[in-house]
Order: sequence, then C-alpha cells, then structure tokens
Amino acid sequence: MASGADRRRLQLFTTLGTLLERIPIDLAVALAEIGGAVASAKDSPKRRAVETNLRRIVELDADEPVDPQVLKRLVRRSFSSYGRYWAEGAVLPGMDRDEIRKRITIVEGVEYLHEAMAEGNGCIVALPHIGSWEWGGALVGLLGYPMTAVAERLEPPELFEWFVTKREQMGLLVEGLDEQAGRKLLSVLKQGGLVGLLCDRDLEGDGIEVDFLGGRTTMPAGPATLALRTGATIFTGTAYSGPGAHHCVVMSKPLKAERTGARLREDVARVTQEIADELAGLIRRAPEQWHVFSDPFAEFAQRIENERPLVAAEVTE
Repeated sequence: MASGADRRRLQLFTTLGTLLERIPIDLAVALAEIGGAVASAKDSPKRRAVETNLRRIVELDADEPVDPQVLKRLVRRSFSSYGRYWAEGAVLPGMDRDEIRKRITIVEGVEYLHEAMAEGNGCIVALPHIGSWEWGGALVGLLGYPMTAVAERLEPPELFEWFVTKREQMGLLVEGLDEQAGRKLLSVLKQGGLVGLLCDRDLEGDGIEVDFLGGRTTMPAGPATLALRTGATIFTGTAYSGPGAHHCVVMSKPLKAERTGARLREDVARVTQEIADELAGLIRRAPEQWHVFSDPFAEFAQRIENERPLVAAEVTE
C-alpha cells in the first residue's frame, strides 16, 4: 500500500500535469522557469551538485576559474531549464503534431537515422539528460520511427504508470528499468526498431569505467552490449531546448560498434568510452541543460573507497 508521502507525490504530479496540459505551452514554460529559478536560490545537496558539475564543465580546458557570478547565473539557468523540461513534457502529449514540427526548427544528423533504419538491423540512440529527450522522441515518432526507451521506475507505481501513459501519447514506448528490460529491448531491435537509452548516469553502480568531462566515473554497459550483440547501429543524440521556444535535435555519426576479436567486455568498454566522449561533446554545447542533480564523479570515488576495505580484508585472509 502506498504511503501518505507517495499518495501526496502522485497527486501533486498528476494535478500539475493536468493543469499544465490545459494552459498554453508558452505560459506553462514561463511559470516553470520562474519556479526553477526560485528553487535555485535555496541551498541544497542538489543545488551544490549542479554547481559542482557546471564548474567542472566550464573550467574544462580553461585557463582560469569560472567567475562566481557567471557560475551563479548558470546554476539558475540550469534549474530554470529543468522546470522547462517538466512543463514541456507535461504539455507535449496533448499538442497538435503540426505544432510540434514547427517548434523543432533545427535537425542535425537526421540522415544518419534514416540510413540506419533502412538497413533493418535496429538502431540505438545513446542519450544524455540534456534538454528534453521526449521532444527528440516525439520527432523521430513523427518521422515514422517510434522509439522505445527505458526509464527508472518512479514511486509510487501509479505515478510510473501515469508517466508511461503520457509518453505513449507522444509516440514514446517506455519500459521500466528492471530485469526484464534487456529482453524487451532485444525484441525491439530484432524487429528493426529504434531504442533510446539515457546512459550518462550509472543508476545501478555497476557500469563501465570511463573518462568523462575530465574525470573518472562509470556509465551503463547496456547500449554498447546491445549494439555488439545484435549488430544494431548505435549513435548519440539529444534535443536541446532552444533557441527560444523551439528545439534543436542533434544526432551523431554512427559509432563503430564491431567485434574486434577481443573479449566481449573489452569491446564493450571501448564502445562505452566512445559513447562517453560523444556525450561529453553534447553536454559541453549547453552545460546548463544537463539535468543531473548529483555528482557522478564523487559517487564513483565513494564507491571505490567503499570497496577498498573489502579488498584489504580478502588479501589479509
């Protein structure tokens, strides 16, 4: 049975979602961006994580530290961007498809998608938490390629079911992140379908170590493993929010996900690093739109630290 907190969370999200669907999208976005900016002023672990991530990205390859006022503005814009993400995600299911097309004014690399889908071996798009991946999914759906995605299950379960139903209205098929997800994705790819995987966060903590944005962390092995095992074409992509009320969808050239004769894990590690490099480039284009409210590098360092006593104990024994 859902707890009182879960019931309140469900009511909050569904009520806000229904309200946002009934007001003009530009008004919904404006209100959400203001709410995000207000939230950015409150000191919290999430705010500190966003500040740390933005500092890392902006100072990468820079000659001097980022100006504190510039960093503060970037943090505010990041929270506003996240507010926009939720508002547009709530409004999108009920939007006219012609209106969606009008708001996606720049598409880079879509020819790679057409070519790969025509081959019939299935496609995998490795996605970062940038801008609004749902808008990218809506676009490829309009192109005739409904995308199947995997998302972390929300609590309570009724909230996740609501989330899935809303995405289906956009032409997005969402599978929960569980032990059955891999089998379902394999089925989609074997039928020549399109799979989108958010993979810049290692939610399970058992991914592949990669160099990423000047640091060391882990990323899920799933995208590379699926590509290597099925022969599906894999590339990265995202949908930036902007310019203005519009969106810019960007897709990379296909990555070389081919077996080299080495062990599968070595090939998975190589392809995962290539994905990390591509995702880093996408994130650096608009770092304030990277909606990650934790520090993946600190989390990785903590996992390594926690493992050290276990290793030491094994050696002693």
